[in-house]
Amino acid sequence: MARRTLLPFASLLLLLAGSIAPAQSLTVPLATSEARIRQRQDQLRLISPAAYDLTRYPIADSNEKHWRQLLWATAVIEPQEAYVRDTIAQILTLTSQRLSPAQSRTVEMALQISTQLYLSNPTPNLEQQFVQTIAQSSNPQWVAMSLSALTKGGASTEQQQQWINSISQRFPRWSENVSLYTTIKELTTPAQTPPIKDLLNWTIAPNQQQLYVFCNRDRSQLCSAFLKDRRGRFVRENARLWTMPLLTRSLHNLSWNFSRGYTPQGIYRIEGTIPQPDTDYFRAYGFYPLVNLFAPLEPGVKEFIPGRKGTLTGKLNDYNVLLPPSWRNYFPIQASYWAGMVGRSLFRIHGSGEDPTFFTNNQRYPQSEGWNPAIGCLSALELYNSNGRTQTAHMPSLLSKLGTKPTGYLIVVESPNTPASISAQIAALAR
Repeated sequence: MARRTLLPFASLLLLLAGSIAPAQSLTVPLATSEARIRQRQDQLRLISPAAYDLTRYPIADSNEKHWRQLLWATAVIEPQEAYVRDTIAQILTLTSQRLSPAQSRTVEMALQISTQLYLSNPTPNLEQQFVQTIAQSSNPQWVAMSLSALTKGGASTEQQQQWINSISQRFPRWSENVSLYTTIKELTTPAQTPPIKDLLNWTIAPNQQQLYVFCNRDRSQLCSAFLKDRRGRFVRENARLWTMPLLTRSLHNLSWNFSRGYTPQGIYRIEGTIPQPDTDYFRAYGFYPLVNLFAPLEPGVKEFIPGRKGTLTGKLNDYNVLLPPSWRNYFPIQASYWAGMVGRSLFRIHGSGEDPTFFTNNQRYPQSEGWNPAIGCLSALELYNSNGRTQTAHMPSLLSKLGTKPTGYLIVVESPNTPASISAQIAALAR
């Protein structure tokens, strides 16, 4: 991250995580109603037919900044005007061409945003470009993203198989490419969730906290976090099992195996926190410190396995032994391993300084009202009133439970069990 300038009122917050001031005492100028209105208007002003004019702003290296800003505004606002989708569809015609690195970055972001727009309102122009990308692009990741978007958009099983057959012919070594392999594997491998109790009983490494996050397959639903302490006991608060809701939905509705997709299932190393707040990152990450997570194979971790320096070494089998035996052949729980292999990184648990109304697509998900989407991280509730004073914030509770300089593991799991059912299983383990 870039060097950051701390807000004047931040000094108390940068004390130990366990001594964070009560949320009610915090006032943030960037969170006032006036500041939020200006922020939304700044994005709205970018949306105009002239801004999407490809004759005025062709996909060239010199226009990369323009398109990155405009495509981000498109993700925030989700404009439904035909000229927006037509322009993005035109950009996707470039997926089969030879491009410079800057052009490729613009096209890839357009693919991410096109997935978001297509899943909110499938239109033939975007669908046609996804199909064309599958048929013509030499970029396996873009082919996989297009297949994923079409599948999520409601393509029939027969259509999916036709595209998979086409991909296997065009990419004879498709199973050696992580994006293609994981996308096709997920579509063609039925998986039944192993017993949750086996996972709850399991210890990844001695004397390590384990933060479980149980999610619905529909990531617009809130997940439920439970914490097991270093002695293997589930944490309680006021004689009740401690739990906390988190959101793992991707703003773009991208799958876990793509950059900016939703949080992959599997094991992560918890290693410390990142100080907050600051003027650069408050809106995205909120007022409180972020919990630092490392996927398997992600560089930068001090000890993915306690006592062994550096990241997890070896192959998939070395990851699988961190899981209980009944879970070792369960492909979905291996997602964090594959995500690390494909280069995904910088996973965090954090709040959000954005107002929930900032992202237009939040309106489609009333079941998680108040929680903001992320682009891979786990999002905690953080709400402010019109004067910029904190109304509700869940990060202080989590930081307090994890303690100073936390270490341990995060396990993200999609489960058919309800939070109440999981709580009952945890209670049964304590008997």
